[in-house]
Amino acid sequence: MDQALVQIQPAQAAASLIQTANVPENLSTREPSGAGNPVAKHPASGEASAAAKTFYIETFGCQMNVHDSEKVAGALFAKGYRAVSTHEAADLILYNTCSIREKAAQKVFSRLGAFKKRYRESGKIIGVLGCVAQQEGERIFERAPQVSLVCGSASYSRISELIDRIERGEPRVTGLSLDTDQCFETEITRRDHPFRAYITIIEGCDKACAYCVVPMTRGPERSRPSANILDEARKLVDAGYTEIQLLGQTVNSYQDPSPTRLNFTGLLVQVAEIPGLRRLRFTTSHPSDFSPEIVRAIEAYPVLCNHIHLPVQCGSNRVLARMRRTYTREDYLQKIDCIRSSEREISVSTDIIVGFCGETAEDFEQTLQLLDLVEYDQVFSFKYSVRPKTSAGSMEDSVSEEEKGRRLLILQEKQRQIQLRRNQGRIGQRYEVLTESFQPKLHQATGRTASNQVVNFPGEAAWAGSYFTVRVTSAGPNSLVGMRADPV
Repeated sequence: MDQALVQIQPAQAAASLIQTANVPENLSTREPSGAGNPVAKHPASGEASAAAKTFYIETFGCQMNVHDSEKVAGALFAKGYRAVSTHEAADLILYNTCSIREKAAQKVFSRLGAFKKRYRESGKIIGVLGCVAQQEGERIFERAPQVSLVCGSASYSRISELIDRIERGEPRVTGLSLDTDQCFETEITRRDHPFRAYITIIEGCDKACAYCVVPMTRGPERSRPSANILDEARKLVDAGYTEIQLLGQTVNSYQDPSPTRLNFTGLLVQVAEIPGLRRLRFTTSHPSDFSPEIVRAIEAYPVLCNHIHLPVQCGSNRVLARMRRTYTREDYLQKIDCIRSSEREISVSTDIIVGFCGETAEDFEQTLQLLDLVEYDQVFSFKYSVRPKTSAGSMEDSVSEEEKGRRLLILQEKQRQIQLRRNQGRIGQRYEVLTESFQPKLHQATGRTASNQVVNFPGEAAWAGSYFTVRVTSAGPNSLVGMRADPV
């Protein structure tokens, strides 16, 4: 999987609920059920009875996992559950997991180990969801006997049924089938962010990258009908969300399964044309499916944020071939040339793995040279770690951990200098900034530009969710500093 963000994000108890249209079973042939269902926006822990069963979700991983948790929460609300902010207060504890790297999987078992004695006889239901669940399957019950539910993301549509079975007395229940052509859709989705909303448009992955577990943990590519996506986007805008981010493991591989047959760019344009939407983002793009049409759409629609995350993973053709990345260095640089030649300045970020099987010092040097050629605005870099059931698992992990660490530090320092130079070139420029948070001790607001640069500026807590024009006054490698340039 190409993954720009790895984080741990506990679910928030006070969130908003968005009610969406009912979803019939056959996603490939159905039409949306219309606009009969209103949008409901209220506290997630709000009107439920005090006697209602309670749940807590902790999420490990990327934006896809965060949004999956929002939808799982919606399914639980539909069952009458109420969200709580701590596992101690919950009747149902769920861990939505990531196995893209070894450390992410280890964190889950560490969390479960801490609860082994504490919750074994408590009567609480403990479930493991997501990629680790799919990867480890019933072995989780052996490692963590207090777990009752193991469910992969391809089975989330059955989450309510699986929990019913546990409540009826089944001690251990699994949902591990990857044999699906359906996306996970819910009548209610909890929204954990007050002004930015995620919409999954495609699930799974048909690529066969040698190092990646996603095809084995999330199943084959399956796209949602465009009418469902557009209906959800309109409801979100009507509910007051100003920024939408379209999600997919390979988001630009989207192919509308309905008779409309929109491709990714066609869908982008239709979402961008929704009245009231201020910003539209998307992640993650695969280089093989990236087209000039996407750049032209960004040029034509100011609502489309001028930022593209385009994972390269390595700058060496030899290593790219071993990774089974389906493109060459030259192919990738052609995509970059297309982006850089745009009439609108577009920022570019990427993912890079160092120390993949057989990577030589010369291969690594080619990756460093690629940084100089592209001058990324941000790089998410990682040491290669062997993942179970991947084709790279049978290759010799020939680069030592010490050497992987050394290469990673060299790459990160080089990129730090590039980012510092690029950010200092932005001093004096003005940007529209969406304010995201406030740091009381510093009396400082933090937000993002449309091109995904972080900007800090003097502000107030009440500004969260507001848009301001900010003039950049100084810059570091990871963020900009500025002052409001519009009337205060």
